[in-house]
Amino acid sequence: QVQLVESGGGLVQAGGSLRLSCAASGQTFSSYVMGWFRQAPGKEREFVAVIVRNTYYADSVKGRFTISRDNAKNTVYLQMNSLKPEDTAVYYCAASASRSFDLTMSSSYDYWGQGTQVTVSS
Repeated sequence: QVQLVESGGGLVQAGGSLRLSCAASGQTFSSYVMGWFRQAPGKEREFVAVIVRNTYYADSVKGRFTISRDNAKNTVYLQMNSLKPEDTAVYYCAASASRSFDLTMSSSYDYWGQGTQVTVSS
């Protein structure tokens, strides 16, 4: 069982930056694949980034967002730069026990945080 708690969301102007954190409970954090998803009002939840041995990003955030993890702190981060109004959404971190599924799909993840709101004003 893994519990995930996101933090770091807020209101920022376009072009600004935020760093989201996701703290995980449990002693096996390093064995989980960690991803970030987001959901804007009226839209489906969408993949943002995932960290396995390498990192992978949605095309919409590539070059602007960076996912990283600190296994000693049981934490995964999402550094978001050059934010745009279209990045406005609730951001969720998620943990997957398996590397064999399509990790861009939310159904591949076993545990989810409660989400943190990111609002980018124009």
